[in-house]
Amino acid sequence: MDQTLRETLESAIRTISDYPRPGIQFRDITTLLGDPRAFRRAVDELVHPYSGSGIRKIAGIEARGFILGGAMAHQLSCGFVPIRKKGKLPYETVSIAYSLEYGVDEMEMHRDAVSVGEKVILVDDLIATGGTAEGAVKLLQQLGADVVATCFVIDLPDLGGRKKIEQLNVPVRTLIAYEGD
Repeated sequence: MDQTLRETLESAIRTISDYPRPGIQFRDITTLLGDPRAFRRAVDELVHPYSGSGIRKIAGIEARGFILGGAMAHQLSCGFVPIRKKGKLPYETVSIAYSLEYGVDEMEMHRDAVSVGEKVILVDDLIATGGTAEGAVKLLQQLGADVVATCFVIDLPDLGGRKKIEQLNVPVRTLIAYEGD
């Protein structure tokens, strides 16, 4: 990674100690989203490898994935698909249960959000244990989407999420990693 990108991102991401519980270093990208230069740079870096590659949809995981995903979809001139917690979407949905560090949850998307063979990129702010992203990839694949890649601003590599996604034969793109978190 180029040093100026790393410096731009690191200076724009706030770290909150002991949140949501003691011992956790929470990486908060809301400060990055509020910094026009850092936000633009992050979105540009996330979309750059996929320009001109026929991406039809960006799927974003609630909630920060919506913000990043909307900006990426705009840059790539493609559609956006929200992946939400169960019970939040108004039309016919498909859902999947997925594992979290502290239990199990469910997410869903509209049944008609993607077409069979459609090239899709999944995006969220951070990949940690990978349970949410793994569930979202499986949900997209269940509907026949071709998940070309997953994109995250932050990787917490010690928690193993990247490996879970790569085991699904889906590439993972991240912009910055925090070791030991």
